[in-house]
Amino acid sequence: MKVKADMPINLLGRDEGTEFGRVFFELTQLKHLYRQGWLRAGVPELRCESVADHSYLTALACMLLVGERPELDAHKVLRLAILHDVGEAYAGDITPHDGVPREEKERLEHQAVVSIFGKYAGGTGLIALWEEYAAQTTAEARFVKEIDRLELSFQADIYERQGLIDARAFFDYARETITCRHVSRELDAVDAGTPPPPSPKRGA
Repeated sequence: MKVKADMPINLLGRDEGTEFGRVFFELTQLKHLYRQGWLRAGVPELRCESVADHSYLTALACMLLVGERPELDAHKVLRLAILHDVGEAYAGDITPHDGVPREEKERLEHQAVVSIFGKYAGGTGLIALWEEYAAQTTAEARFVKEIDRLELSFQADIYERQGLIDARAFFDYARETITCRHVSRELDAVDAGTPPPPSPKRGA
């Protein structure tokens, strides 16, 4: 698992830091963890995004597109987006090419989420939100999963336009998950290299 630096939490002594500070040092690992799939595809480390980069853009995309789905709880969508890859701080960015069964990947990530938030005041609710995303039991969780794949597609398109990779496999992978017509519209547009038609105004 390639990283930019050792885990920041290892820089703290056993008794150093507040409860918040120690959790923050653990979560900062997401800034140091490369998105491993890009490295495998040939993106050099200097140009490779981190898991934190991806999570931030996923949350931004959710914020921009959740208005297309007024039946969803927008606040929950944003919280799920921010939390969706937190388990990778300890589990690492396990890709489909690593040969790790899905159940084992989820077990490792769940163990990490519990380890991080289990000692934090209010952490029970954060763990439950992550579990909701992992189980894909709500419309909000499924929407965030689709936006996660959309962000992947846009980043693949950027890397392809920069001459670093062939984006086709990433678009195909995203299509396995995306069913929401609003998200599909954006994927189709970036795949075709043309802008989507404007969304109809509310009430039109």
